[in-house]
Amino acid sequence: MRVAVSLAGLCAGLFLNHAALAADPLPQRWVSAGGSLSEWVVVLGGESKLVGVDTTSLHPTSLKSLPSIGYQRQLAAEGILSLRPDLLLGTEEMGPPPVLAQIRNAGVQVELFSATPDLPTLQGNLRHLGQLLGSEAQAAQLFQGYQQQLDRQAARVREVQLKQKAPGVLLLVGSSGGKLMVAGKDTAADWLLQQAGGRNLATHGGYKSFSVESLAGLNPEVLVFADRALSGEEARAALFKENPILSSTRAARDGRVMELDPTLLVGGLGPRLPQSLEKLTAGFYPAVSARAP
Repeated sequence: MRVAVSLAGLCAGLFLNHAALAADPLPQRWVSAGGSLSEWVVVLGGESKLVGVDTTSLHPTSLKSLPSIGYQRQLAAEGILSLRPDLLLGTEEMGPPPVLAQIRNAGVQVELFSATPDLPTLQGNLRHLGQLLGSEAQAAQLFQGYQQQLDRQAARVREVQLKQKAPGVLLLVGSSGGKLMVAGKDTAADWLLQQAGGRNLATHGGYKSFSVESLAGLNPEVLVFADRALSGEEARAALFKENPILSSTRAARDGRVMELDPTLLVGGLGPRLPQSLEKLTAGFYPAVSARAP
């Protein structure tokens, strides 16, 4: 009888342990690298799991209070492991690879996402993230809503382009106005410009340095700049102080110089992009947008 009771107790214990694991099987201490990816974690209700983020994860502002693991492309294993994470997530932009291997060897689960700027990739990323958080249904709803926002944005662009041709645009990325990189094809920046109704004058792939003389020669109708260190009028002043020849472009003469948050370009398509697209479109088509109801 005692053996039967003991076996029953053992089975009950195993059942309870299994039930407890099934109820909470998800990694509890997360580190995230990549601004847009970190934002999606928050939107999906996972902010309480985050114990560290990289330097591009600045939204929402509550993430700034978390320990920083440095820039996503230049991570160090020691700093990450000191946070005792169960899981590190980032895009293929995250690295370097030897550091990721060291983190995996330490027993940390490393989950990689794609930073490719398109809707199918975002759908896959949200599905993956939803699985990790146990929020698959919410992730699917988020994607559906996002797609609807972009559909409305595309319709708006088609409407304004019936009245005004697409302006020639350059998107510049720099720090304190110096060392400008020009966003070319197959980048999140190029995707943004297209979705906002702009015509990217840069035809190269990726991000590339250009002489300011070459940039001025392209004579963009609109300049969009993303400064990693400065913002607002301070960033605008630094841009023209370090690159005075840009003042001769049509964009500068007509006052069509727009600022973009550089964190929008990191980690794939993020939750704030639809609102940013609306602002860009308004700047690309000011006369048409001003007449809109």
